[in-house]
Amino acid sequence: MTPWSVVKDANQEDRPRMSYFRYAVFSLTALLVLSLGFALIPPEPPAPAEPPFSEQARAAALEEALRLRSAGLELGAAGGNVAAGGTAAAPLDQVVTLLTFQARALLLPDSPASPGATASATASASASLSVGAPPSAAPPSSSAPAGVTMAGLAAALAASGQQRLKDAETADGSIARLLAGAGTAQLLAAEQLGAQASPSQGDQRQEGTAQDGTARTPGATDPAAASACPSTPAGQAGADASADADAAEANANENGISVGSALVAAAEAELETVYGYQAALTRLPPEGARAASNFLKQHQDLADQATMFSLLHCGVPAPQPPGYVLDQVFLDAPVAGLARLEADTLPAYGDIVAVTDGRTRAWALSALEEAARRAQHWGADPHPLPGLVLDERQLPQLPE
Repeated sequence: MTPWSVVKDANQEDRPRMSYFRYAVFSLTALLVLSLGFALIPPEPPAPAEPPFSEQARAAALEEALRLRSAGLELGAAGGNVAAGGTAAAPLDQVVTLLTFQARALLLPDSPASPGATASATASASASLSVGAPPSAAPPSSSAPAGVTMAGLAAALAASGQQRLKDAETADGSIARLLAGAGTAQLLAAEQLGAQASPSQGDQRQEGTAQDGTARTPGATDPAAASACPSTPAGQAGADASADADAAEANANENGISVGSALVAAAEAELETVYGYQAALTRLPPEGARAASNFLKQHQDLADQATMFSLLHCGVPAPQPPGYVLDQVFLDAPVAGLARLEADTLPAYGDIVAVTDGRTRAWALSALEEAARRAQHWGADPHPLPGLVLDERQLPQLPE
């Protein structure tokens, strides 16, 4: 073997070693560059936690109130106040006032609505409230066309009211009472607007309220279940009562009202109202007496149901007094007196909604709605939030 061949063979042996070395250097360099790049890129912030259901329901109610309020203002500016022969001004003005009050109540001080949200609600009002358009229609991308009608606004109010009451079934404590009041008032306002848009249908609904309102009252609770106190459950009835009591305990602590005492207060208010109806029956004209007779039966059922529910929640019903004091003002004007009695029962049912859950709250929601409807039947001023007492001066103002 010649010396040249030895050198050549040595160079050939070194070349693979040099190639492996270069590959290793390039790999380490690439790894270093990539690691530095990843270190310099800031990590994506974690997705914000989804708001609880109660907050979502409150925000949705606020947005809907602003949207409906904008539609009412637009309808009034377009001459909708005289769309029904010049008689629609008062109901339409009441709706705008009601929605303004509700929006302010739903607008929490620590989470005000932005002007952009208000503008969006205004822009989407016409298209979503035109005849035949569902309340959940998507807002238009351009200026909204004219087309807001009394019938469309009434339908949207009714749909919103039903949704608020549905959300109130599962929302927490105070938010549930707020949603219940808003939904109830919106349903009553929708009926008033519907009466203006179609008088025949409005008269039919008012007559139906007086004649068959009892059918809308919740059915009585099983007496066997009423005797099962949550603290000492007996059988399935006791287990159901314990589940409702556990779910309602947090709401009761939040509102400072015990479940049993709220139900006992409602039963006492119903018994007093029964006494008032019995005294008013002989002092009312025939038309009013027929409605009062049906309402009296409803209150007798509600008194029994409230007592049963109070026993389910370990309440202690007070003995029924032999009678109640009715002043001369009530006897001279029984219609106005019945309106006051009906209105006085609303806060009791609002308290029950706030501190209960499950079937007890469902019963209270139905009772609240019917009590507000009966109060309106006798001429009581409709409150923007039945069942909830608020000082308007303490509510935040809406953005311009």
